[in-house]
Order: sequence, then structure tokens, then C-alpha cells
Amino acid sequence: MSALLEVSGVSVTFDGFRAINNLSFEIGPAELRAVIGPNGAGKTTFMDIVTGKTRPDTGKVLFGPLSRSLLKMSEAQIARAGIGRKFQRPTVFEDQSVTENLMLALKAARGPWRVLFWRESPGDHDRIAELAAQVGLGAHLARKAGELSHGQKQWLEIAMLLAQEPKLLLVDEPAAGMSFSEREQTTALLVDLARTRAVVVVEHDMEFIRRLNCRVTVLHEGSVLAEGSLDHVTRDPQVIEVYLGR
Repeated sequence: MSALLEVSGVSVTFDGFRAINNLSFEIGPAELRAVIGPNGAGKTTFMDIVTGKTRPDTGKVLFGPLSRSLLKMSEAQIARAGIGRKFQRPTVFEDQSVTENLMLALKAARGPWRVLFWRESPGDHDRIAELAAQVGLGAHLARKAGELSHGQKQWLEIAMLLAQEPKLLLVDEPAAGMSFSEREQTTALLVDLARTRAVVVVEHDMEFIRRLNCRVTVLHEGSVLAEGSLDHVTRDPQVIEVYLGR
């Protein structure tokens, strides 16, 4: 099975600091992957490179069955090619209802020209109900986003990304600030989403990663230090020294 995302020999330096150092790894088409590592390991820069926010100095970043180079594409083109990114802080429209937030996301997913001639259809409302149900917000469509709990806002933002039908979802610290029950539901949601697309979770919370029960990539000083199951990487002496032992 060929990789959905292939990062190969990527390096990037900011003001003399090498944030990513000859980074190479692959993500499969329907795979859940956790990325961990100490602060400054390159986790955010890796996501910035994949989404087109940062251009590397060297290396290749290939995506999809045709192995298209993401380095030749703008952030908007990358999003339309099927890469969605969820930041740590939820960015939803607080004064709009759950339905309105999802309608805006559906509209944005149409692309810049088609938006000009876009009209709501009954199919859009069916899709919104489906997206809300998928993330556990089926009963909250009429509520304003600002009234939702922190966890529910995170799920709404995930649903807004799903409206764009991404093939790869990058999720930054989804468990932060969530209640225990919200974390449980988020685990189940991410596992479910990874059945039909690639999901990469950047997270510090080891207990949350253990529940995801997926392959783990450990970054250190901008390159891969270890990879495998959580049990495998947490027994690695180098991982213990640079990350877990702190």
C-alpha cells in the first residue's frame, strides 16, 4: 500500500536554528498516527510544512495517489487537495449556530469561484445533520457555538473540517482542556475518522495517546527519534532520556 503522505529529507532553518533536520516519514491512506516529542522537537513546524505555511530549505513532501508535491502548492491549494488542520484553540464563529457554522464550512469547501453562485440546497442540510451526528452534536444544531462546552467546540471545528472531505486531518492537542468524558468521546471520534482517512494527532498527553492505540512517531531536534507502538517507543532508552525522563 503506497503512502498518502511522504515526507522525505526535509530540513528547515529559522535564524540559524534548525527546526526540522532531515525529517523523513510516511503516513498511510487510512491510518491513525500520534506524533510526540519535547517542546521544540519540530511538531508544529512539521504541520506548518505539510499545510504550506512554512517552506522547507530542502526535501520533498508528496501527497495523494499521484504523489503531488505540496511544496509547489499554496495553503489554499493544499486545503483543497484534501489536507485539513485543526489548531489547539477552537476557531468557531461563536455568535453563529452549529448549523450556521457548518453551512459556512460547506460553502467554503466549494472553492472560491463556485461560492459566488452558491445557494443552499436540501442536500446541504442533510449533510450538516450527518456531520453534526458524526461528531456527537446532532442534538445541538440550533445552539450558538459560544454556548457549547470546550470539548463540543473542538468537535464542531472537526466537523467543519470534515465538510471539506479531507483525506488527511492534522489535529493539534485535541485533549487539552477537556473533561474526562469529552476525552473519551474524542478518542472514539478520532479512531472512527481514521477508518476512512489519515489522522495525525500531535499530543503531549500519554494517557490519551495510549487510548488511541496507534503507531507513534517521536520527534527530537527536528527528526524522527523512534517509531512504533507506544509501549515500544516509551521503552526506548533515547526517548526516555530526551523526553520521558524530564
